[in-house]
Amino acid sequence: MTAAPSAQAIFDAHTARFGAATGDIAASFTRDDPVYRAAKEACLRLGFIESDAEVLAQAWQARSARLGFDAAAWPEDPIDFGIQPWPRDNAFAPCPKALGLYAVLPDAAWVGRMARAGVPTVQLRFKSNDPRAVEREVRAAIDAVAGTSSLLFINDHWQVAIDAGAYGVHLGQEDIDEADLGAIRTAGLRLGLSTHGYAEMLRVDALSPSYIAMGAVFPTTLKDMPTAPQGPARLAAYARLLRDYPLVAIGGIDLGKLPDVLPSGVGSVAVVRALVAAESPEAEVERFKQVLQNC
Repeated sequence: MTAAPSAQAIFDAHTARFGAATGDIAASFTRDDPVYRAAKEACLRLGFIESDAEVLAQAWQARSARLGFDAAAWPEDPIDFGIQPWPRDNAFAPCPKALGLYAVLPDAAWVGRMARAGVPTVQLRFKSNDPRAVEREVRAAIDAVAGTSSLLFINDHWQVAIDAGAYGVHLGQEDIDEADLGAIRTAGLRLGLSTHGYAEMLRVDALSPSYIAMGAVFPTTLKDMPTAPQGPARLAAYARLLRDYPLVAIGGIDLGKLPDVLPSGVGSVAVVRALVAAESPEAEVERFKQVLQNC
């Protein structure tokens, strides 16, 4: 996993982003500002990691400079985070704003099974160091969704996804610097990116992906997370900040937790074990879809 950016790097990047967003090239931040200092300390006490506390403190300082001091108001306006307005010249191909139930699956057989069960969005997360096995599985997954309405994203294997003509690619934070994002954009593939807090959200927002995944919402044992579980409250705050994007909630979500997640406003919920480990995956798909439709 790539190292987290330093607080100074975040500070410098946010200063530049805020100036660009507001058109004020003189926009600047200072760590001597009392709003910044109080917000940074408060966010650390609330359990935010250093990089996220840094982003929030600067956003709070920007909001205070823009509107006047209001300690009770959590920063949620994109302009205070330096988020650029849409449309954007560097945007990736769009995907539906509501991706619905999003199944993350281990192989092409599972992709085909869930596509035929009516899952609207599926992701192939196939792990192998054998390039030929990867290519076979990616192409098999593309064939498996043919004739269905499912949208297929390929996790990690972006070059094979381009060559095979996949609908989209999903990358984690550790993959962003290694992938050729320009090639993905030029090929017209949709791009989804994973995030685990404010700093990573700002990082991927600068790339203007097709959708942003946010997690882990609840504890998960599937992979090591760089942050503690975010919880529904933080998820809702993230969703309000990134409201112009299609958003996917992921991490430890099952049918019982779905009512806690959907009020956040995300248009999609990604699940892994909730389907693969279910006694009857097809029946579980129907239960998920019914809850999603009624909320």
